[in-house]
This record gives sequence, C-alpha cells and structure tokens, in this order.
Amino acid sequence: MDPRRAAHWPEYAMEALALGLFMVSAGAVGVALEAPGSPLRAAVPGDGPRRALAGLAMGLTAIALIYSPFGRRSGAHINPAVTLAFLALGKLRPRDAAGYAAAQLAGGLAGVALVAALAGPAFVDPPVRWVVTAPGPRGPALAFAAELAISFAQMAIVLVASNTPRLAPWTGVLAGAGVATWIALEAPLSGMSMNPARTLASALPAGVFDHLWLYLVAPPLGMLAAAAAWRSLRGARAFGCAKLQHDLAVRCIFCGHEPHAAASVPAPEVA
Repeated sequence: MDPRRAAHWPEYAMEALALGLFMVSAGAVGVALEAPGSPLRAAVPGDGPRRALAGLAMGLTAIALIYSPFGRRSGAHINPAVTLAFLALGKLRPRDAAGYAAAQLAGGLAGVALVAALAGPAFVDPPVRWVVTAPGPRGPALAFAAELAISFAQMAIVLVASNTPRLAPWTGVLAGAGVATWIALEAPLSGMSMNPARTLASALPAGVFDHLWLYLVAPPLGMLAAAAAWRSLRGARAFGCAKLQHDLAVRCIFCGHEPHAAASVPAPEVA
C-alpha cells in the first residue's frame, strides 16, 4: 500500500511525542537555570552565560529528536510553522499538515503539564513561569521582527542543508545549532519561540496571552518567506521531501518511499 494513502496517525503521534519531549526539556532546563534556590543558577551567575547553557541544552535536545527513530519517521517538523512551509512547497497534503499541527500542540501541552506536575511551583511561578515566551524590554515590535528573522533563517538552514548532498546528513545538527544560537543571542528580544505550538503550550496553562498574536503570526510568516525564496531561486521541484532526515529504513508519508522499495527516494508531486 502506498504510505501516502495509508493511515498516518503513527506519524502524527510521533510529532506529538517529539514536541512533548522538547517541552519537557525546556521546562527542566528552565527550572535548573532560573528557579530560585537552584544550585545551577547559583553556580552560573549572569543571564548571558545561563542563556548560552540553555541554548546548548535545547539545541542538543532538538538534534536528539531529529535523529531519533520517531524523528526520522515523522520528519521531525516539531513546529507547525515548519509544517506550513513544507505545505506551501507542495510536499505534504493539507490533511497531514492539519494532523501534524494538532498533534504538535497536543504534545506540547502534555509535556508542559508533565513538568508542572513534577516540578510544581519551581516551574509555574516566576521567574520560570511555565517557560512562557514574551517580548523583551525593547517591546513587541522588535520582538516581532526578531521572530520573523530567526524563523526565516531557521527554515532557510533546513532547506539549503537538506537539499545539498554533502550537507544533508548534517541537517539536524545545523538545525539544532540554529536553535542554540537563537536562544543564546535572540531570546532577550522575544523569548525565542519560533514555534506557535511551543508558545501556546506554555501560554494556555499559564493564562498568559499578552502579545500572543506575535508568536502565532511571525514564525509562520518567516518560514513561509523562506519557502517562497527557495521556490523563487530553485523551484519547488528542487526540494526533495518534507523530512529533515530521510531514513531509507522507514516509510515516508510525503514522498511515498517504503523500506522494501528501491534505494532511490522519488519525490512525486503531491496531488
């Protein structure tokens, strides 16, 4: 059976698991580095060094998820803005895009709920405050511009790396390095979301909705702009598949590859 016509709920579940684990890691890192009384907070004075450590931890988390068995199976979007960009390139069906986005949000909410249950006030109270993303002291306009810029850059990294043969195996590493860099350098401007589901997963249980629109609009716009730039420069056919790592040992619901098929990975047009 063509995997593009089979039930795709396993891939949806893997996307939910991936963002859930990402939020568990984000919550644990937030508590370890920022909660009052944390030994690590006391050992690492200064916001800058702690942001660098947080960026390293979350970048490594992203890399681990992308190269994990479930990341290789689902494609490791872990972000509805990434899914939307692939949809704009014609590399997945609208129903799969909707399934991915719903699963990502559900997984993110579950991950946040788990951290809240385990860490309690250390996670839900300030300064960690459910690891909510919020504009920095320079205001929402700059936060919007920063989210737009890093989202464009992140999607551009994925598109260029995954479609350059010598870089393709390193796409996950480069994407994780992007996450680490944006947290270390951009977080003071917007809190570094780049992911509407990640922001909603914190905002909904926290009841913090100030400037929420910013995180729902800027990341998709930035990633759609990167997809449009790619289409303009290279054409949609120049993009192979909507996976960050295409493992020939697992099926692909996007291009139709099955493990027992030929080793080559076709990229037919999505109907």
